[in-house]
Amino acid sequence: MSTPYLGEIRLLPYTFAPVGWADCDGSMLSINDNQALFALIGTTYGGDGQITFGLPDLRGRVPLHQGQGQGLSVRVIGEIAGYESVSLTANQLPAHTHSFSATSAAASATAPGGNVQLGALSGDFMYTSDITGSASVSPAPTMISSAGSSAPHDNTMPTLTVRFCIATQGIFPTQS
Repeated sequence: MSTPYLGEIRLLPYTFAPVGWADCDGSMLSINDNQALFALIGTTYGGDGQITFGLPDLRGRVPLHQGQGQGLSVRVIGEIAGYESVSLTANQLPAHTHSFSATSAAASATAPGGNVQLGALSGDFMYTSDITGSASVSPAPTMISSAGSSAPHDNTMPTLTVRFCIATQGIFPTQS
């Protein structure tokens, strides 16, 4: 591995952070033991700036470039955003309707389908595709209610877990 720049972040496939590297896990480091790295990143990722400073925490996060892309929000280095799981409310769902029709005609099918409707019970049949001579009837509003438990759903895009590490030793980068 070539000599990294101090503070450089790399994706590594190992089960450990190599010598001269630390996990990007939000750990607090001593300023006295890491003065050069502190000079580069300061308290951007946490710490009190007197005794400690924080490393970036990329656990469960996707890195995002700082600045503002066309039509995008301004992003400041060190800013944290997003959630691993989200609970949607009814107000966040797109406006839509669910049609539900029934008929008084005798049912002739045993299961629901794209071309059958709930019909009058006839034997063991509950659905019919023949509604000749009868009009569909909408159910009472009290027959249909909200569903769901408001439990959060996973909001993580497809991922492959690797290790983000930051160089704690290396070449001090100079500005061009």
